Amino acid sequence: MSLDAIKETMPNPEQMEDLSNLFKVLGDQTRCKILYTLTDNELNVTDICLCVSMNKSAVSHQLRILRDAKLVKARKDGKEVYYSFDDDHITTIFKYALEHISEE
Repeated sequence: MSLDAIKETMPNPEQMEDLSNLFKVLGDQTRCKILYTLTDNELNVTDICLCVSMNKSAVSHQLRILRDAKLVKARKDGKEVYYSFDDDHITTIFKYALEHISEE
């Protein structure tokens, strides 16, 4: 691909900012632990807390960040709120990243 073609296909500044923010959110070990618990699972805050050995306040704070970044979604069922990956893109990104770091 020519340099001109690369420059023409470059995402606009707003898209680059969004991309950068996505990686910033993913760049936190606590949030990665929470995302790992949600890989192929839908869990409530209590279950996530048990998996990552953190209190509800800390997990809820991280879930808010993940929701704001559109990485997880919430589904209310009565008084319980269940969390899962927002869409298949997030599942793919996370699974590929895990596969990449697992290669020797």
